Amino acid sequence: MNIFEAIRKDHDIQRDLLDKLVDTSGDSKKRDELFKKIKKELQVHANAEERHYYKPLIDVDVMQEKARHGIAEHHEIDELIEELEETEYDSSAWLKIAKDLKHKVEHHLEDEEHKFFQLSGKVLSENQKTALAKDYMDYMEENR
Repeated sequence: MNIFEAIRKDHDIQRDLLDKLVDTSGDSKKRDELFKKIKKELQVHANAEERHYYKPLIDVDVMQEKARHGIAEHHEIDELIEELEETEYDSSAWLKIAKDLKHKVEHHLEDEEHKFFQLSGKVLSENQKTALAKDYMDYMEENR
């Protein structure tokens, strides 16, 4: 498995959890469980991605701006998660923020999958892609 396949697999998990999250309503056990799951998944994924995907690319001229942009989007996602934590589950604002989070995450995943992966695929060797995938997956497994 290479780094792109490893990351894409986790992106699919995030899409699924976000779809389920915005389908919940009120102060329910299901909303609480899904929110905690997606929060953990996004945090661990962002850390793993920054260490084992963006960090090796930040010194490559063609990727520097993209890597910085991706990291900045991780921070925007963190801010939306904080907003959700500070909002009551049964507030009408909660679902709106959750939908904003879904939109932001989906935009970020699309950027990575359709722009970043193509560019970085040209600068990383096959060995690097495999080694980064192993490090990324090990990190995810230890921290999930």
